Amino acid sequence: MTPHWQKSSYCSEGASCIHIATTPTTPRTIHLTESGDPTGAILTTTPAAFHALLATLKTDTPPPKATAPAIEVTLGQTPDTHVRLRSATAPDTVVTTDRGKWHAFVLGVRAGEFDHFA
Repeated sequence: MTPHWQKSSYCSEGASCIHIATTPTTPRTIHLTESGDPTGAILTTTPAAFHALLATLKTDTPPPKATAPAIEVTLGQTPDTHVRLRSATAPDTVVTTDRGKWHAFVLGVRAGEFDHFA
């Protein structure tokens, strides 16, 4: 079954963006990708880890170390550098996006557009 990918409504029409999908099988998994990422990487994680990421992005506060999300986000030091997402359980899979697309994703998160995945 091909996943149905969803992107933030804040992404420009036709532009590449971070996309989210779910696998409805048991155990349920969440998938994240960047349609413009030349590596075509797809990060696979649990609903709990995705929920922790959403909560962190909504509050703009990192969770305590004991409950740190399994999704790590690395922001480049300058506005023109990339944002990288990886899972602690699959550190070799890295989804890369740019700051503008990341910002559109975060706006969608804060608007609740991805809550149904967690």
